[in-house]
Amino acid sequence: MKRIILSGGGTGGHIYPAVAVAEALRRRLGDEVELLFVGAEGKMEMEKIPALGYRIVGLPVAGLQRRLDPKNLALPVKVWRSLRQARRTIRDFGADVVVGFGGYASAPVLWAAQQMGVPTLIQEQNSYAGLTNKILSRRARRICVAYDGMERFFPADRIVMTGNPLRGGFSREGADRAEALRYYGLTDALPTVLVVGGSLGTRTLNEMMKEWTLRQNGTAPVQVIWQTGRYYEREMRAFLEAHPTRNIWQGAFIDRMDYAYAAADIVISRSGACTVSELCLVAKPTIFVPSPNVAEDHQTKNALALVAKGAALTVPDAEAVGRAMDEAVDVLADPARLAALSGAIGALAKPKAAESIVDEILKIIA
Repeated sequence: MKRIILSGGGTGGHIYPAVAVAEALRRRLGDEVELLFVGAEGKMEMEKIPALGYRIVGLPVAGLQRRLDPKNLALPVKVWRSLRQARRTIRDFGADVVVGFGGYASAPVLWAAQQMGVPTLIQEQNSYAGLTNKILSRRARRICVAYDGMERFFPADRIVMTGNPLRGGFSREGADRAEALRYYGLTDALPTVLVVGGSLGTRTLNEMMKEWTLRQNGTAPVQVIWQTGRYYEREMRAFLEAHPTRNIWQGAFIDRMDYAYAAADIVISRSGACTVSELCLVAKPTIFVPSPNVAEDHQTKNALALVAKGAALTVPDAEAVGRAMDEAVDVLADPARLAALSGAIGALAKPKAAESIVDEILKIIA
């Protein structure tokens, strides 16, 4: 029996890659593996992971506030308690290896494992390594990455290019396009723009759509699948009711991302690590609008890593409202440019990332 701890949390970008690797471990090893997740108390993983059928232990760890905040005063005590609980968890579980997926939730258990002589593996999703992973990589056996040039941050002899592990069966072939268009009430007579801002939504992309819609006089020259996010659903629905425009589908969530990708000819999106990896798999021409509100501006660095390979376009957040949709429409009018973008982004896909990480985990245990 192999016993493996998986740790990471705080955001879906850290949680779902860990779940994808857990699913790949179960497919590979079946009843010969026992898995335990470790996260942070009160964070989304404490709800999401048990709902998927996995055990999880929560540590009292918290992140450092980047501004003056009284919460930082309690941080040393929380770290000390988290390290003590992490050691006990590793010892009681009998872990053969601890795998970290980034974020402060993974720091105590990886640190404790390294102090106890338990081997560790780190998976870095972004093109610019997070502080936790940079520190812990010094004693990690493997660092699995998704971008070239990561020897800037990690020991080169321990880096393995695996790509980012994803849940779901995204691929270039994807769902049937005609079926996807029917699902959204769209037609094959017009090209389709997918505007997606994550489950909570993105103010910039919603304001972009409002500004562009007001210029269309009731009929858009392209079709749009516009995902507003939960935070902005009521406001954006009221806007579209006040300014009805043909050829626009609007919703808070997209339940069938496979259909959304199949229907889309071009995508306007944030550039979080998992989103970038999905877009590589489906080979969709993309205009990234990186969020400026993330640690170390890693979304901009993710987007620019693709731009450097001719695999995507990017528009700064401050310019997106008045520019990004117009740029998407211009690209749609240039079939050669669309094809070049699709080919370049598709060439970066790593469809077997989770399986590659499992290979590395098993090598460490062996």
